Amino acid sequence: MRYGIIGTSRIAKYFIDGARLVTGADIAAVYSRTQEKGRAFTDDNGIPEVYTDLDEFANGDFEAVYIASPNAFHYSYSMKMIEAGKHVICEKPLAVTPEEIRSCAERAKEKGVIYTEAIMYMHSPDRDALREAVSKAGNITSAHFEFSQLSSRYASYLRGETPNIFNPSLAAGCLMDLGVYCVYPAVDLFGMPEGIKADAVFLRTGADGSGNASFNYGDKLVTLTYSKTGQNHFGSSIYGDKGTVTVESISKTVNINFIDNDGNVTPVCSDRIKEEIMGFEAAEFERFIKNPHDPKYLLCTETSLKVSELMERIREICNIKFS
Repeated sequence: MRYGIIGTSRIAKYFIDGARLVTGADIAAVYSRTQEKGRAFTDDNGIPEVYTDLDEFANGDFEAVYIASPNAFHYSYSMKMIEAGKHVICEKPLAVTPEEIRSCAERAKEKGVIYTEAIMYMHSPDRDALREAVSKAGNITSAHFEFSQLSSRYASYLRGETPNIFNPSLAAGCLMDLGVYCVYPAVDLFGMPEGIKADAVFLRTGADGSGNASFNYGDKLVTLTYSKTGQNHFGSSIYGDKGTVTVESISKTVNINFIDNDGNVTPVCSDRIKEEIMGFEAAEFERFIKNPHDPKYLLCTETSLKVSELMERIREICNIKFS
């Protein structure tokens, strides 16, 4: 598969390395807003061509596009690539609002191309291992999904700068960047909640720096905590009447253990390098392209939409606004 890449961030490099590792992908071109940044990225990653004009990029000689732009551009860039007949895999969040996702998904279907979210959780084979472990835990009464990771940009924020990730005008912030990884397993494992409570702590820029949410399912409570201004080392847990499932990293879905009621620990899966996990995204994306009727593609589309609806509701409750 020949790819064009939108964005020159670290996550874009992870995807490129992962796609090459797992699928042997051919990375043909990169779009960057500046020639200097684009050329530096292509030189570092062995990519032949750089574009600074988005229309020219959309007509480039490749079939698929990976988008890793700031969140605010996910919809417009995805739609432009779809209109150009390109298959699109876009970084999370797939778009800012559910309406944007529906619009792109409908147009992609009309154009006969694939439109899906680059979210490690859904595309990792260890998702199935997690689901099996949860079934062994019996009747689930509560769960806690946690992703708090101190931002590499936090120091510049403290110096008075406004990094992209803390800029509301780019639809950024902790919920959109990290909280999405907590919403995904809640929806995938338990469906849509009956009720939601949520709160957030805001930074001087107006972006949320940390937050939490509580999903009420009637028979269970699922709590979500996420932060870009603090670091967690204890992971996530799912509690049932036959045992507990622990997940060291809910974003990568790795280092999962099942602990029975006698305290016996059974490893479910170990760690993986991030490049491999992101390579799984590319592998499923390419599988969807070959078979657009793959049931997993429909599941991914439906789950992306449900997650977006819940995140929109959390933003409304917490008064998280994007200028």
